[in-house]
Amino acid sequence: MAVAASISCRLPHGISGDGCLLVFRPLPARIPCGAASSRRPFRTRSTAVRFVLKEVDREEGSNGGGYVKLGEALIKGDEEAKETEELRIASDRRPAERKARKEAERRTYLIAAVMSSLGITSMAVAAVYYRFTWHMEGGEVPATEMFGTFALSVGAAVGMEFWARWAHRALWHASLWHMHESHHRPRDGPFELNDVFAIINAVPAISLMAYGFFNRGLLPGLCFGAGLGITLFGMAYMFVHDGLVHRRFPVGPIANVPYFRRVAAAHQIHHMDKFEGVPYGLFLGPKELEEVDGLEELEKEIVRRNKLYNSSN
Repeated sequence: MAVAASISCRLPHGISGDGCLLVFRPLPARIPCGAASSRRPFRTRSTAVRFVLKEVDREEGSNGGGYVKLGEALIKGDEEAKETEELRIASDRRPAERKARKEAERRTYLIAAVMSSLGITSMAVAAVYYRFTWHMEGGEVPATEMFGTFALSVGAAVGMEFWARWAHRALWHASLWHMHESHHRPRDGPFELNDVFAIINAVPAISLMAYGFFNRGLLPGLCFGAGLGITLFGMAYMFVHDGLVHRRFPVGPIANVPYFRRVAAAHQIHHMDKFEGVPYGLFLGPKELEEVDGLEELEKEIVRRNKLYNSSN
């Protein structure tokens, strides 16, 4: 008894024909032989299985579209496997490359911060020393001028906090947003366009100190004090804002001062934009949040930053 099976299958494009015959080893068939079956053993008859291979349309009845090309499919599969492997290798390298790039950016900004801080601090100290030494050469101590200088230096440093709050809200988040926006986006590189504001604030500070250094009298003394106060505020702002809040460089023991941690958390809330941008100031940021009932959010952010700080150490 012969058994035949017709199986439809796909052939590579270009191979035609009605099919082909594949004959397999006969299978034993046990068939009883009538009444004599009890006396005779079963006989083995040949069994043939025929597979008829035909071309079958790839998408029959839909668009009548073409045939599968086996060679091209294999090549495409190899290419996809190679691309997948390359993507896996690239994804494994990205974290290490990103970490190395961040470390290089921090080193670059740290060098710039240290050089500028040392340069400005040394110039400020030298200017204060030589100014009063020069003015006291005749044996007369200009007490009023000295008091005015130091009083205005403190006043200017405190006043810069209120100036920065107003300018941050009325200018940086308004007409100067095209520059300040770089500070609210992920930074690509050690510097950002927003750093220009530090240079802008340095211009009046240097000008006031220069005028007060080369002239005598109460007015030059007040100008010298104002320039000195702006300089001190700028240095403190750089260490707390750039170093502690945004971690552009390590700040050492400053990070362990409790009030500075509150200041850092308050400024981070500004970047979250939860209270319409409040706080806009820096050192009095916790006070601003208190005025808009944001102390609860401030405490949550302090706890979050403390956990992050402890885990990193």
